[in-house]
Amino acid sequence: MIDLHAHMLPGVDDGSQSLEMSLEMARIAVASGVRHMALTPHCNLPGNPRTNYDSPELRERMDALQLALERENIPLELYAGCEVFSTEETPLLLRRKQLISLNDGSYLLVEFDFGEDVNFVSYILEAILDEGYIPLIAHPERYRFVVRDPGLTYEWVRMGCALQVNRGSLLGRFGESIQDTAWRLLEHQVVACVATDCHRSTFRTPHMADVKEALEEAFGPACPRLLLEDNPARILQRQPIVGLQPTPFRRRRW
Repeated sequence: MIDLHAHMLPGVDDGSQSLEMSLEMARIAVASGVRHMALTPHCNLPGNPRTNYDSPELRERMDALQLALERENIPLELYAGCEVFSTEETPLLLRRKQLISLNDGSYLLVEFDFGEDVNFVSYILEAILDEGYIPLIAHPERYRFVVRDPGLTYEWVRMGCALQVNRGSLLGRFGESIQDTAWRLLEHQVVACVATDCHRSTFRTPHMADVKEALEEAFGPACPRLLLEDNPARILQRQPIVGLQPTPFRRRRW
């Protein structure tokens, strides 16, 4: 399996706090069937001095972690990336080549404030597309505006965006409404991939076997193969995602 959203680079954000923790997270991932992982430290967070823009220091840290995995005989291949917090500056940062896309390819993992204005979200997504990148929207099921109106995701996919749902959301770790939204997105076939968004070795871990089992039980074996292997591989290889047949959402009557 391939995990495209992981805060496993030590000491750069609110994820892993040490090399030892990163190695333990890697062991957990590998034991659950993960063989490839994108390192996606938080980037461009307002008011945070460690914004993790593309830099020689960040690249060196990523290379050092890969070497540490090899020394420990942990069979996990790492890829560069970041989780970009979307602000007015995001299009300019892309133009300046200051952001790290997934495997330095065409897909950019982006997140929004949980209570962001929907018009701003649309503006940023269109701007990223105009810069020649494909927004891979991190955990859309956790945004309050998507919980209220999941039909927004259908429009984003039609625009050319891709969606990444969190393992923890599907398993109920963020509450019932977020879990319900995550499964609705899957049912409407707007989700390109599922990832862990892992942060530590003791909670929000990179274990993926349980979500693979849940997806297989709900939709059959082709679903986890598509969302945990095939499409993540295509994203890393700069290829179009496949297998989605998005269907419009109907508003619920309460």
